[in-house]
Amino acid sequence: MDIRVGDVLELKKEHPCGSARWQVLRVGMDFRLRCTGCGHELMLPRSKAEKSVKKIIRTEGAQE
Repeated sequence: MDIRVGDVLELKKEHPCGSARWQVLRVGMDFRLRCTGCGHELMLPRSKAEKSVKKIIRTEGAQE
């Protein structure tokens, strides 16, 4: 799965704040994500993050 820093991921489950979109801050073995609704940050293992992705929203400023 091609996920880059700066992308916004729409996940299958919503965050308790009501938002299902997360901005990618770091990629590697773990993903660092920030909730676009409340700003909460978390680290997820790559395998778990890739399973829960519903849609990738590519931003123009995303790094390659």
